[in-house]
Formats: sequence, C-alpha cells, structure tokens
Amino acid sequence: LDPTLERILRPYQKEGVQWLRFLERNRFGGILADEMGLGKTLQALVWLSMATAERAGDARKPSLIVCPTSLVENWAAEAARFTPWLKVGAMTGADRHGRWKDLAALDVVVTSYALMRRDVDLYAPLDFMAVVLDEAQHIKNHSTQNAQAAKRLRAEHRVVLTGTPIENGVSDLWSIMD
Repeated sequence: LDPTLERILRPYQKEGVQWLRFLERNRFGGILADEMGLGKTLQALVWLSMATAERAGDARKPSLIVCPTSLVENWAAEAARFTPWLKVGAMTGADRHGRWKDLAALDVVVTSYALMRRDVDLYAPLDFMAVVLDEAQHIKNHSTQNAQAAKRLRAEHRVVLTGTPIENGVSDLWSIMD
C-alpha cells in the first residue's frame, strides 16, 4: 500500500481494501456494502491502483467504473486526488466515441449507467481487469436495461458498491450478485 494512502485510510477502509484484494485473489465477485459517506470510492480506487500496479505489459487491461451520471466527475476527481498515478478517463459527452481508441492506454474508464447502456455494444467485446458498479440499486432489478447491459460486460473481477445495503431485499441481492 502506498505510504500516503496508508496514512489517509481509516482502519475500516483498510479492511475494505483487504476484502477487495481477497475477492480478487480468489477470483470472486462481491459487494462492498457500507453506509453512505464512509469511503467506498476511495477503497475501490486504492484496490484498483494496487491491482493495476501488479500487472505489467500485455496483461494490463483497463478497469471500468459505472456510476450514476451525477458521480462520474466525482470519481475522476477522487482518482486525481488520491491515486494521481492512475490514468483515468471519463467516457462522457457527445465526443466520447472519438476517444474510444484511447481506452487501451487508460488504467480506469469511468462512465454512467445511461451511457453504458447506450454503448454496451462497444464495451461488450472488451476485456476489463475489473468492472466496478457503483450505487448497486441501479441493477437491483434483474430485468432492467441497466442490469442486462451490465451482465454483458467482460471482466476478470466484478465488484458492486452500495451505500444502502439494508434496503435491498433477497431478490435485489440476487440480481446484484448475478
């Protein structure tokens, strides 16, 4: 763990990063469920930073973060603040398709659920190191376009983040884990 991040992370956040590393090492998907405002974004970025640093050369693949539109810029800003060594690109706006060729040079790609749905045919053939779905309530109904599009994404590791774990029922959790 980067010494700067070691000082920034609170003990429970370090445990969250260790949990994500455990899931990664064992090739499990998982849910990082924590109350809102406790640093799930930071934990995910630290995990992605560590996982990216371990891969070199041809084995290196970008990771994809899918979040609500209102959080795309927040993810990019948090990455710039806490993990500035990661090459992060926000795939938003009408000109995003013109930047598609740059995806392979990025460590982390951030997009919204709405644009992921629209661009799923472009994302589906790509192999990502990780796909992180923030605000898991956006896929809690398995029959929605969001859930169906998310299932088409290919990644070595899949993680969802939720700040409302208690509000999810059994069928919601099934859809999220599916």
